[in-house]
Amino acid sequence: MISRLKRTAKKIIPVFVIDWYHFCLALSGAAYYGFPASKLKVIGVTGTNGKSSTVELASIIMEEAGFPIASLSSIQFRIKDKIEPNALKMTMPGRWTIQSFFSRAAAAGCNIAFLEVTSEGIKQHRHRFIEFDTAVFTNITPEHIEAHGNFENYKLAKGKLFAAVKFRHIVNLDDPNAGYFLSFPSKETYGYGLKGEARKNTGIKKDLKIVEAENIKIGFNNIGFRVKGVDFSIGLGGGFNVYNALAAICVGLSQGVSLQTCQAALAKVTGLAGRMEEAANDPFRVVVDYAFTPNALEKVYATLKDQVNPKGGKLICLLGACGGGRDKWKRPVLGNIANKYCDEIIITNEDPYDEDPQEIIDQVAKGAGGRAQKILDRREAIKRALGLAKPGDIVVMTGKGCEPWICLKNGEKTAWNERMVAIEELEKLGITPGKKS
Repeated sequence: MISRLKRTAKKIIPVFVIDWYHFCLALSGAAYYGFPASKLKVIGVTGTNGKSSTVELASIIMEEAGFPIASLSSIQFRIKDKIEPNALKMTMPGRWTIQSFFSRAAAAGCNIAFLEVTSEGIKQHRHRFIEFDTAVFTNITPEHIEAHGNFENYKLAKGKLFAAVKFRHIVNLDDPNAGYFLSFPSKETYGYGLKGEARKNTGIKKDLKIVEAENIKIGFNNIGFRVKGVDFSIGLGGGFNVYNALAAICVGLSQGVSLQTCQAALAKVTGLAGRMEEAANDPFRVVVDYAFTPNALEKVYATLKDQVNPKGGKLICLLGACGGGRDKWKRPVLGNIANKYCDEIIITNEDPYDEDPQEIIDQVAKGAGGRAQKILDRREAIKRALGLAKPGDIVVMTGKGCEPWICLKNGEKTAWNERMVAIEELEKLGITPGKKS
């Protein structure tokens, strides 16, 4: 009912009225809490994928360097040692929530705060009245097309963060759209990427400080690389996490933290909740990941496909797609990616909101070439995926990560913990989850 009312309101209320409504919310929230961002160095991270991982890794670096930090990501709310899971199902919360968080962070003595910044948040002025010290760009691929109309508008929305930040910019040089984000003026700019990558537009800024990774090594649950003679080893899977780590290192360097301190901090990382998170490793691997965009899903699948036992091992994939009318175009695309990489495909419910979950499943299945099993109940789907697995296989469950809810129609939601559900179903099969000794 609430979602239908919102959609109806958007159709009948002029766009400029809605825009002013969001602007006034941002202003009133900041004013009520006394513009708390002015008491903090706020570092905003934007991009299609990697925002949460970058926030978490950069937070660990800054904490290692002795800074009292706060961070607000899709994973968790953190003020120093106090951590709460993000149960809002919003990557970038509303304006009053953000300002309240900054107020509490400042009162607790934090001097650095991290914030994930989304295109929809920017569109709704959630970034306004926040004095950002640094803007970080991870990458950009098509997403939220229904909300923005087209990819160009989506990119322009991301760019508004960089237009608003005049101090420090950090840009992924290996992204095809790096030139656009480098075009915004700033006092200091860092660019990061892999050594040897062919790039364009890096000459836009004469004083660009480039941070590159070389000697890259990718293991099951570990990545290694070298930056300016310093060797890094991080307990995360997936080559894409090299980029997230480089973005975090650039944050540290931009705040005066040494490479050696960055190295020591990242060496302590043993995983991130819902991001290539391992639920079991014996007799087969079970991996939980948040990936819900085509780009992220393909990177996860490509990484795990390379790690499947070459002697007949299978990649068993469980996926779905979000409802609420969002990005319907990508549903068959997700199915097609699963068809490309996965030996067994199970398509299930994710967050249907007010849509028919079976219709969403059918739309994803259209791209899977007729190979997919369609199971509406997500727990039953997980049970089926685990039941198919044999030693040497990998089961990967995407779309939920560490989210605490499955969102249904009329604002209803069901408590959910993907990793724990997987563990419970493994135990029912007589398997005690754990790592090999």
